[in-house]
Amino acid sequence: MKVAFVGKGGSGKTTLASLFTAYLVERRRPVLAIDADINQHLAVALGATEDEAAALPTLGDNLPLIKRYLCGDNPRITAPEAMIKTTPPGRGSTLVTPREENPITDACFRDVAGARLAVTGRFADDDLGVACYHSKVGAAELLLNHMIDGKDEYVVMDMTAGADAFASGLFTRFDVTFLVCEPTVRSVGVFRQYTDYARDFGIRLAVIGNKVNEADDVEFLHDQVGEHLLGWISGSRHVRAAERGAARPIGELERENLATLDTMLSTVDATERDWARYQRQAVEFHLRNANAWAGSELAEQVDPGFVLSPLAPALG
Repeated sequence: MKVAFVGKGGSGKTTLASLFTAYLVERRRPVLAIDADINQHLAVALGATEDEAAALPTLGDNLPLIKRYLCGDNPRITAPEAMIKTTPPGRGSTLVTPREENPITDACFRDVAGARLAVTGRFADDDLGVACYHSKVGAAELLLNHMIDGKDEYVVMDMTAGADAFASGLFTRFDVTFLVCEPTVRSVGVFRQYTDYARDFGIRLAVIGNKVNEADDVEFLHDQVGEHLLGWISGSRHVRAAERGAARPIGELERENLATLDTMLSTVDATERDWARYQRQAVEFHLRNANAWAGSELAEQVDPGFVLSPLAPALG
């Protein structure tokens, strides 16, 4: 199951992504966490030091390797470098799972606090004025397009803030999208942007309130987001300690906040993936990119008879 955390900058989505990841690890669920935010803080939120986080390899820096491996023997891909972020898999492509060992995991994944972690890479000084951050996130999108994950496997992605997630088809790659929302007008505004953009794509969107300190905060969120409100995280000594560099075991999180994490997990586990729609949306956004900027000839990369699913490896 693939899960995304989105929201206004500063709303606490990285905090929620790290708490949910730690909760999965504590419950012995295999989890791959991916930091796709322009501000790369997920490793530290999980318990790594700043030096350890800075030394992590990045998906963006390993994009040529990722393309070579995923391309496999797909006859529709003329060369690995012809792949773009939205290139969908087809017969002959190399498909991956969250737990396997392969050249991509060797190069890009590291264990942090019991979770597998991959980071897209920071926006460096050399990128200023000549590149956009989506060029780095594209490596993660390409990886997810080729990933088969089961109900007992979890991919948790900390997305970039605001509505930037809609700059590509990446927002359709998730079974549940948790929108972290503070009890403020600005944070609710981002929620409304997401609901407007996601409405036509069958996105399962659930709101998690954060920085909720009193009953008025809950009432405000109920009034503003209605049935989308799944739960909330109240003021937490556990979180404050982690933000000061003193990470604690997730079992020490306040009982009411643990209950919210449990509700989130139950929501994810109860969600059924429509593999046909998943593949169809990947193809749709690839064709949009091909026609808009990448070159209409890249439409030939689409294998019309292929559907990504747990049975897909047999078709390769």
